[in-house]
Amino acid sequence: MIFPLAFFLAAGTLAWSEAWIFLLLYYGFVVATARLLSRRNPTLLEERMSIFKPRPGGLDWMFVLLFLISALWLVLMPLDAVRYHWTHIPFWLQVVGAFALAGSFVLIYRVFQENAYLTPTIRIQLEREHKVVSSGPYRFVRHPMYSGACLFLVGTALLLGSVFGLLLSLVISALFARRAVMEENLLRSELPGYEAYMSRVRYRLLPRVW
Repeated sequence: MIFPLAFFLAAGTLAWSEAWIFLLLYYGFVVATARLLSRRNPTLLEERMSIFKPRPGGLDWMFVLLFLISALWLVLMPLDAVRYHWTHIPFWLQVVGAFALAGSFVLIYRVFQENAYLTPTIRIQLEREHKVVSSGPYRFVRHPMYSGACLFLVGTALLLGSVFGLLLSLVISALFARRAVMEENLLRSELPGYEAYMSRVRYRLLPRVW
């Protein structure tokens, strides 16, 4: 319920068609992913649904920072696009945003299909016999989950019509990029085969770019 509460309370109205389109796409994705994980990996589903549960290794400060900035992002977009109309995004770019958002959900769903180790915190999961995943989207970039998250952020801001939200999306995406580097430092040193995987798949988030 975080998204509808943040959107409609900050907007001051329920008459926001772009937000309803977002919610339709988002909750459709949530239901599809939950069904997938409940069949294939119920333990992972439980772990991802309890993101604030204390975990080995102490507090993940990067995760906390991402959460706080994302909360600001959620409130900023309805204030910008609906309540105060600080900025404007053309309709055609909102349509592009809707397709980008849908594409992000398809990508993230495929990541969940391929990777059984997608816990919210960075750690080697010895209890699950952690192995390198190199199939599906992992053939093209090493962190497709973060690629999907960045596409989700940009697509959402475009769809909802907020330039300020789009700018903050870029800030959050930069934090995801930093987190990807941190994650790789751990995986290279502790996960057998990861360095060889890095030599085969050269790009972290965007093919032929980075």
